[in-house]
Amino acid sequence: MDYIYEQPSEELFAGLIPQYITSMLYHAMTESVAAEQAARMTAMDSATNNASDMIDAYTLLMNRVRQAAITKEIIEIVSGAAAAQ
Repeated sequence: MDYIYEQPSEELFAGLIPQYITSMLYHAMTESVAAEQAARMTAMDSATNNASDMIDAYTLLMNRVRQAAITKEIIEIVSGAAAAQ
């Protein structure tokens, strides 16, 4: 089946080819930007998770040190009271 074009096919393709190439380049650039944003989002998510892990670890360490200091103080008080009797 043949198609009838208003313009000669050479003229039509000469106009369509630059538009096609432009759209392909635009598509490639938008995919590149989207990939960059996805990589940034993944990096920020990893950084957030790492920061949360560090906060948890330091909170646990701080609680252990505080508990050790409290235990030491209680032992000193009990030892002093036992020595006084």
